[in-house]
Amino acid sequence: MTAQRLSLLSSAFLFASFLNAQSTPYGSGDVPQLYETLLQYIKQIPIFDDHGHPGFPDDPDVDAMASPPGTLPLRIRADNPELIAASKALFGYPYSDFSPAHARWLVERKAQLKREQGNRYFDHILDKLNIETAIANRVAMPGYLDRKRFLWAFFADSFLFPFDNTNIRKRNIDEQVYMPLQEKLLRRELQQAGLQTLPASLDGYLKFITKVLELDRANGGIAIKFEAAYFRSLHFGDPPQAEAAAAYERYHGGGVPAPAEYTAFQDFIFRYLVRGAGRLHLAVHIHTAVGIGDFFSLHNGNVLNLENVLRDPRYDSVTFVLLHGGLPYDRQAIWLAARKNVYIDSSLTDLYLYPSEFKNTLKYWLSIYPEKVSFGSDAFPFSDVLGAEEAYWLSVKSSREALAAALAELVSEHAFSREQALKIAHGYLHDNAAKLYGDFD
Repeated sequence: MTAQRLSLLSSAFLFASFLNAQSTPYGSGDVPQLYETLLQYIKQIPIFDDHGHPGFPDDPDVDAMASPPGTLPLRIRADNPELIAASKALFGYPYSDFSPAHARWLVERKAQLKREQGNRYFDHILDKLNIETAIANRVAMPGYLDRKRFLWAFFADSFLFPFDNTNIRKRNIDEQVYMPLQEKLLRRELQQAGLQTLPASLDGYLKFITKVLELDRANGGIAIKFEAAYFRSLHFGDPPQAEAAAAYERYHGGGVPAPAEYTAFQDFIFRYLVRGAGRLHLAVHIHTAVGIGDFFSLHNGNVLNLENVLRDPRYDSVTFVLLHGGLPYDRQAIWLAARKNVYIDSSLTDLYLYPSEFKNTLKYWLSIYPEKVSFGSDAFPFSDVLGAEEAYWLSVKSSREALAAALAELVSEHAFSREQALKIAHGYLHDNAAKLYGDFD
């Protein structure tokens, strides 16, 4: 064989090896096998849950809001057979439907376990699902949640609504449910700060806000949470304090503010809260996905409305977490995480989307900024029958399966190695959030 031909063969071999090391749009046909292998490993990874609402259905502090009438997505309706599978796995549910008589068995079984396990009840649920730590987004923390396992994220929206909210209530039936609860929470926070009425000036109101933040931080809070997208646009302007002070002076004692005046006041208070969170070393959690009810505005709730805040260098020391990954703007949301202090979680997304579709979301996110994405459950007690327990189960199962499927495709496409895939899996399920909140608790 001539030297020239040997040189050509050597070059061809090196070129082929180079190609095999590069990503390709087509997998190598081993995806099912990779999926099974990765899934078995992924099932063993302990979880750090970035967001949920653990609690019992009769606990009013589970959330700062209540569910208005509306159309639920298919997967979280009571007739989803996956929820029956959840009850079987967690409680040994012996039936294959939730008829009233059968559902009564489940309610009684849970009540029995609550009596037997006491304040360890939810710890046992976490243990069954291999959840190591879970953030509880609640108005207040109850005694039945173990503070070693459940970290606390408290709500901050009520501070945006100190005036007469008649015009907001008139918008639709959703706001007729939401606004009284925000007003009730603000009254509770005034009492927490030792006040009976609103302070006489904006300076006094800001001191009141600061005191509540400091009290909740001292009580173990690690993050503040905004559900503002349910009430208004996520685009927050940057008005001067004098404009907010004028609105407060005009309306704190009564009167209905014009929408533009109220919006400017809220813009100022939102940014004050963000600065306060940064000073107190509290993360800022923001609802960035579609919401419950029939009147949630996708336009106002678009995660891209936050861009002027997230890219503001004045908030470089503030940690932002975009809850629910911006769904249905999830492909845009990941690019906001390019900022060093911006993260996203997958809560709610893994409940609404079946694993076959959620896989595609994870594949996209983990192909771009894998270190900025965390698991979240958005577990919530839907009813006496279907509680936060079943929601935890469904979220965990969906996420592990979708993660294994996404990584199997990426490994098969030579995007990265199996070893890198396992590191990314650890990051998404546990390590990214553990690192993020390591200094907050």
